[in-house]
Amino acid sequence: MGKKDKTEITEEQNKEKKQYKKKKEREELEIPKGIDPWKPLELKRDDVGKRVLYDESSFATLFPKYREKYLQEIWKLVENVLHEHGIECKLDLIEGSMTVTTTKKCWDPVAILKARDLIKLLSRSVPFEHAQKVLNDDYNCDIIKIGGFVRNKERFVKRRQRLVGPDGSTLKAIELLTKCYVLVQGNTVSAIGPWNGLVQVRKIVEDCLKNIHPIYNIKELMIRRELEKDETLKNESWEKYLPQFKKTNQNKKKKVQRKKKDRDAAPFAPPQLPRKEDLAMESGEYFASEEKKRRKIQADREAKHAESEQKRKDERQKSQIAPAEKDRSTTTTTTSTSNIQDTLSNIKNNLKNNKRKEAPTNNADDFILKKNKK
Repeated sequence: MGKKDKTEITEEQNKEKKQYKKKKEREELEIPKGIDPWKPLELKRDDVGKRVLYDESSFATLFPKYREKYLQEIWKLVENVLHEHGIECKLDLIEGSMTVTTTKKCWDPVAILKARDLIKLLSRSVPFEHAQKVLNDDYNCDIIKIGGFVRNKERFVKRRQRLVGPDGSTLKAIELLTKCYVLVQGNTVSAIGPWNGLVQVRKIVEDCLKNIHPIYNIKELMIRRELEKDETLKNESWEKYLPQFKKTNQNKKKKVQRKKKDRDAAPFAPPQLPRKEDLAMESGEYFASEEKKRRKIQADREAKHAESEQKRKDERQKSQIAPAEKDRSTTTTTTSTSNIQDTLSNIKNNLKNNKRKEAPTNNADDFILKKNKK
């Protein structure tokens, strides 16, 4: 019994030692407050050896013709920026391409990938002031292709215009909430900013082209932004605070109305109609010879032809037949004579009543001034 007790005590001591070691390891692994573990460390020239890359790598992209003039004006600035990272760049106006290659002086292996993103953004009409931010460690870029979401061109243009909004208001709101620079150009949307912002921009763009207005995602981002400020809600779920939008669009397809069965209808199917052969057998044509059949068919054709000719003749003769004259009835003559007599009597009465008044006779002496007798 003594040996067993000793073994149990040693096992308990070992367990305590292991637990103590785990606690110590956890304390060592704990991140101190005020330090962001996901923040990328800056790489400086002094931290890297003399030579890092032992092979040359290059990337090339094409650009449209309307960007040629702008790239010529800007290319010296691009060369100066990339020269600091030990990267060469070439502009080929004949082929319409930009190439980026590493040199022996390149000390950052990620710089060539950043330079590739830079020339991609320049080809997608992003101004150089914003495109050069990609070379920083805090910034990244995302070029979203939107050409394959909608087939109808008019619908595609309308949905793309929703991203921009009236006077670019919705695009500005997206930029402020996501802390990204967003440019809508042709069949692509290019964004520059931190990783979290780029994920949000991609979601808004894809939802917009799936016929979900960007204002819904903007409202959600604004609410999330306010909830992040409250420290008491860090460990709680935010589902009750976030808005839940439901689709109000009804299906345009009309529902097929099923016909109700008539109770008075016959339970059995109607009798089958007779075939041509059955009708021919009843009339006796089926047993007739082929010559008789041909004669009958010919006679039917001639009868139909005669009927059609007769109809044509009747139609032609319709235009030649004179229209029937209207019979003047006696009533019209009596009414016309009575009307004439009435009008004559009316005229006579008016003449009798409205006789001209006899004008008084005037002498010439009436108009001469007579001298007053003294």
